[in-house]
Amino acid sequence: MIVVLSLLCIFVVGMKTSIWFIVNPISGRGNKEQIISSIPHYIDPERFTYEVKRTEHRGHAAEITREAIAQGIDIVVAVGGDGTVNEVARALIHTETALGIIPCGSGNGLARHLALPMSAEGALQIINECNIHRLDYGRINGRPFFCTAGMGFDANLSDYFAKDGRRGLLTYVENALRLGIGYQSENYSLEYVTEDGKIHNRQVKAFLITCANAGQYGNNFWIAPKASMQDGLMDVSIIEPFPLIESGAIAYQLVHKTIYQNERCHSFKCKSITIQREKPGVIHYDGDPAEETSIVRVEIVPHDIMMLVNIRKHGPRPRQIISKELLEKLHRKIG
Repeated sequence: MIVVLSLLCIFVVGMKTSIWFIVNPISGRGNKEQIISSIPHYIDPERFTYEVKRTEHRGHAAEITREAIAQGIDIVVAVGGDGTVNEVARALIHTETALGIIPCGSGNGLARHLALPMSAEGALQIINECNIHRLDYGRINGRPFFCTAGMGFDANLSDYFAKDGRRGLLTYVENALRLGIGYQSENYSLEYVTEDGKIHNRQVKAFLITCANAGQYGNNFWIAPKASMQDGLMDVSIIEPFPLIESGAIAYQLVHKTIYQNERCHSFKCKSITIQREKPGVIHYDGDPAEETSIVRVEIVPHDIMMLVNIRKHGPRPRQIISKELLEKLHRKIG
């Protein structure tokens, strides 16, 4: 009832929701100026105020986001590729400012999981509808991620891709084929905690281990089709070593959301996992590669980032979306 009354008060006094669009002019695809010019046609001026901020250097999106948080901006919209989206999202964790996305990247994994339209016009319509859910995110050795993180083949592929300098699906496939020939799987020791609090241990030899908060890597390659960003759990997918001749079938299953049916793929849900591997090496978090120690800890942080979602795909707004902190912010707006 308090939530309802607070929202009604805001409506009555005519307070508007504030939005900052953070635009990376050089990332991803699409004409960013055309997107900016479309904003007035889709964002209701009776309900929203907005400003457009353009990034000028690496890390600038995070700086602008922190400024938005300090000024009490309600929504920050990342307009750019996956790197821009992740940079903004990482600055928004544990705040009452929500993330919106206008996807302009090649993969768009987070936007696709949230069922956001890939067109700027469609994404602006979702922003105008302003349905905000409080969602989970993950941490791998303290590094925040929102879709997937892990080690093995996909981490090494992310490293290849980052060093290549080119972008796009064809470059990704080219690097995958080059790396896949002769790739050596590793042995891992796993200790993980399930929803019931029980601790499990197992030894595996794996082509890759992916810890998924959301369902896909990007480009509609679904490594964890049953993953949810609202259940407080990660979906761990382990793919065993396999002959090269089976790679086409695995790629097909990733695209068609049936990888869990493959006998070489094993998956389970857990709250956290500690992975001991044979030696230090590369990991990835949302496609960003990083060198890490031989011991890697991955955990889910439940309901600690707010995001705009497609209500037609994600159902009604959860009752617990508005926290005590946000209520206090709303009351301050009312005056």
